[in-house]
Amino acid sequence: MTQKDDFDLREFLPYLLNQAAEISSQSFQRTYKGRYGMLRTEWRVLFHLAIYERMTAKDICEKAIMHKTKVSRAVQRLEQRRYLQRKPDEKDRRHEWLTLTSQGRAVYEDLRAHAQQHDQVLMQKLSTEEITVLRRALNALSQP
Repeated sequence: MTQKDDFDLREFLPYLLNQAAEISSQSFQRTYKGRYGMLRTEWRVLFHLAIYERMTAKDICEKAIMHKTKVSRAVQRLEQRRYLQRKPDEKDRRHEWLTLTSQGRAVYEDLRAHAQQHDQVLMQKLSTEEITVLRRALNALSQP
């Protein structure tokens, strides 16, 4: 196959970032999906609630940069599994506060240990300096 264009997709930063994200996520996906039958959005919602303790779905959308429909579905599935609970906001009934249940907290603790291990395995491919530069660069690119 011959290349008809001089644009090298393999060097296009958004493409590279997406490829790295997909490849680095696949083995962690086997963990959260295999152990708990979760989807990507579900573990992300679970982790946000564990870290921030009490959030609205809108808060999660903003922090996790996820679409409200996906967050809503993830919240519904996590609630069905009794990993989270909803409580209406007393001042504004249109909003509800989400928190993890003790069962949700236990799932988080288990997955967090696997996530930390997964992160360590990924970082073994890089030097200490590369890790520092990569994290700094990704944080800079993640700012709006």
